[in-house]
Amino acid sequence: MIFDCDGVLVDSEVISCRVHAETLTRHGYPITTEQVAERFLGRSGRAALREIEAELGRAFDDALEEQLVADVLRSFAAELAPIPFIEHALDALAQPVCVASSGTLKRIAFALARTGLAARFGPHMFSAEQVENGKPAPDLFLYAAAQMGAPPERCVVVEDSVPGITGARAAGMRALGFVGGSHCGPGMAERLRAAGAAATFADMRQLPDII
Repeated sequence: MIFDCDGVLVDSEVISCRVHAETLTRHGYPITTEQVAERFLGRSGRAALREIEAELGRAFDDALEEQLVADVLRSFAAELAPIPFIEHALDALAQPVCVASSGTLKRIAFALARTGLAARFGPHMFSAEQVENGKPAPDLFLYAAAQMGAPPERCVVVEDSVPGITGARAAGMRALGFVGGSHCGPGMAERLRAAGAAATFADMRQLPDII
């Protein structure tokens, strides 16, 4: 079982998108929380910044990426909560589990520690910063499977974004779409199924039965 982190294990996407919108706006790129979610949900922050820089025709200050991480973690420390019933789901799963996230290893570790989930995954936390191409490319999922000693066709991925579902399917894995995060609005389940999710669900208590 390969879990995305943001929006699947921890209810972080609204917080993260808000912080990114505020920080980018301060640095001369006006953008709303909703626009950040629409354009960049499920992708790495670094990839998002490179896309914006190409659009602007200029590079951001080198410190912006570090500032974004610091701002997000500060907000996580004050607001972050686990996805409801995620511990119930993890308790009921017999399969080995790991995390494959577009976030940095520092962000993953902080989020899981803050919500009491770190011990559930131990060292099995994998980040887009460890591979050449982040989601929607399959690289991160294939890397996670290799580290866990599992063939791709025996892996199931739980994701909340179109890039995540797309990457999982490109890796030859079964993908499930989770739509229970506070950032998920109407139509999200349909979008995830259109991207290749075998099923969608909004309550983590449903996951063991789906598996």
